[in-house]
Amino acid sequence: MSRKFIPGVISANDLREGHVVYMNDAGRWVLRLSDAAYLDDPVIAEMWLSIANAQTDRVVGAYLAPATLGPNGPEPAHFREAFRASGPSIEIPGS
Repeated sequence: MSRKFIPGVISANDLREGHVVYMNDAGRWVLRLSDAAYLDDPVIAEMWLSIANAQTDRVVGAYLAPATLGPNGPEPAHFREAFRASGPSIEIPGS
């Protein structure tokens, strides 16, 4: 039995900086969830996820994160994604 498709955004971690990043409509990685491409078609989402997972020199752990479409772009649909979008939960040494 296949899982039900849930619309969302492609999210990953940047290998160089460690930031949570999101793929935008141009296939570039951005820092703000609201700038991410909202994917509501399972075929297109799978295609973009394949593109993201092929960028092993840039990101790690790419996945389709559940999101809803709000007035200013995608918004997290799950606590985990809201937490990830809010930035680091620890103080970064030297910052």
